[in-house]
Amino acid sequence: MHLHVTGILNRFSRNALLLLAATLFIAACASVPEAPVSTLDEARSAIASAEQAGARQYAGAELDEAQQKLIRAEESVENEKMVDAERYAQQATTLATLATARTESAKATEINREMERSIDALIEEMRRQGDDQ
Repeated sequence: MHLHVTGILNRFSRNALLLLAATLFIAACASVPEAPVSTLDEARSAIASAEQAGARQYAGAELDEAQQKLIRAEESVENEKMVDAERYAQQATTLATLATARTESAKATEINREMERSIDALIEEMRRQGDDQ
């Protein structure tokens, strides 16, 4: 009888350990958050928009930094550090947006300067025409 009870306890202990191990494995797998795919896509899109706007010429430092943050975000995904990946992707988006804004501001400043030169040229031409009469 003693041998039969010991066998049952050993089988029970083994099954309990297997169940515990399976539970821990599932919990470990479930604890890794998903990759921040939409945030990464948003960062890529913001960088592409900045590049199309001409940020390389007007806000190259911000664009470079945004690209570096995106690289760090992608590396963090590979290393299963999803919280870091999310943070780097958000920073990349912010920097790319800043690069776009600085680019648009620089272009607007150039347009204003060109308009001022054109106005000055028109005023000068009007003075000349007035002096000629």
